[in-house]
Amino acid sequence: MKAGVTAWWGLAVADFRERVRRPAYLVMLISAVGLGWLAVPPTDARWVVLDAGGHRGLYTSAYVGLVTALTSALWLTFVGFYLVRDAVARDVRTGVGQLLAAGPLRTPVYLAGKFTSNLLVLGSMAGVLAVTALVLQLLRGESRTVDPVGLLAPFVFLALPMLAVTAAAALLFETTPVLRSGFGNMLWCFVWMAGAVGGQSASAPLGGIGVGQLAGTMPATADTFGLGLMYVDRPLRTFEWSGLPLDAGFVAGRAALTLLAVAVALLPALWFHRFDVATRSTARSLPEPHTVYQGLPPTAAVAGSATGRLLAAEVLILVRGAPWWWWAGAALLAVAGLAAPPGPVLAVVWIWPVLLWSRLGTRQETAAILAAYPAPRRRLVAEWAAGVLLAAATGALPAVRMLAGADLPGLAAWTAGALFIPALALALGTLTGAPRTFQALYTVLWYMVINDVAALDFMGALPSGGPPPAAVAGAAVALFGLAFGVTRLRHARR
Repeated sequence: MKAGVTAWWGLAVADFRERVRRPAYLVMLISAVGLGWLAVPPTDARWVVLDAGGHRGLYTSAYVGLVTALTSALWLTFVGFYLVRDAVARDVRTGVGQLLAAGPLRTPVYLAGKFTSNLLVLGSMAGVLAVTALVLQLLRGESRTVDPVGLLAPFVFLALPMLAVTAAAALLFETTPVLRSGFGNMLWCFVWMAGAVGGQSASAPLGGIGVGQLAGTMPATADTFGLGLMYVDRPLRTFEWSGLPLDAGFVAGRAALTLLAVAVALLPALWFHRFDVATRSTARSLPEPHTVYQGLPPTAAVAGSATGRLLAAEVLILVRGAPWWWWAGAALLAVAGLAAPPGPVLAVVWIWPVLLWSRLGTRQETAAILAAYPAPRRRLVAEWAAGVLLAAATGALPAVRMLAGADLPGLAAWTAGALFIPALALALGTLTGAPRTFQALYTVLWYMVINDVAALDFMGALPSGGPPPAAVAGAAVALFGLAFGVTRLRHARR
């Protein structure tokens, strides 16, 4: 028993220490400080995070802790999921998983360690938000009386259970074959949206986010209570909030939600066998050793144009490995595009290739080979062009119908969208080296578009006016320029 506890805690702490050394962790900490500033705006600001029926609480320790804890519960459950969703995959890449599989560490202990590491990462960010909340309380100056219990209670009872659910969900997605792919990254966007909205209800299972208990402590009803970044015409009226109602039922609900998260984290022990290849039915004996071919001596690159072959190769690389059902789905969507209006069809057909677009700019495993290419700028242009061709191919029928109907504004928006989507994927892939950033961000943008947010309609799917196609095309060029600059800088440093 003692050995298991020691192994669990040692694995969790070692994994946590490795993660906090990454630049992404520092970026998230800085964003947490900015998030706290948004949650506790100046008294004359025109935005709020919590609207209690046209009121906001005085900036006491309890209220400042509440709004920052709720903000962290919303923000970190979304972005934090993608930040911690590589605990198991990293062990695969580094070979640590195979070493652990050869030792006496049991699978439940391994899962518990990874879950705890996820929670430590997310919890440390919530801790930074708590410190930020204290600083902002003193800066806003409405109350300089510091109440540590009132400040930290919302983080313990509201944010921490939600972060535990996120840490467990990230581990569940990583250890489940279907969910560990890019499909899981997209699915979490919709799970998070449903949880963020449904979790605010007083009838949500296990209390949801926990705000259902707050209606009786504020001058607001369930219909007038708003949570999220909102614009207001004038500063809200103030009231003094007494703090969280820490009755037995509320505390029990939050504890039950945390225990449920622990159970979800340990659930994959039923099917996850870690990295022990000997347990796989497909395991084979090692091949016989052979003489290694040393290759021909290096030769200088021959000048000449290979643009067509390069573009064809990039297209093949982009669509390589797409399963048969993907092509069947693309064909069905194309047929549906013959009957439905071009705008809605375009929104549907341009969410279908998101997993393929997310590959752009993420070929880290071939970085050394690509660095030897004599014209890296040409290769980057070809990679972007391959993404544009994929957008044009999947959205061809809506474009043809726009052309047949002389819908030139719609065709201009279509062209700008076809340039913008792969440019966004290429820029994010080049910066982060991982596909999940684009998968998450693009899914959110797409969701906003289909929910009639015209200001973000980068593809011309809505009848109401979106941003000018020239602006979208300009953003595409800027994103490509960003990817180009980063690639050139990396190439020059080699």
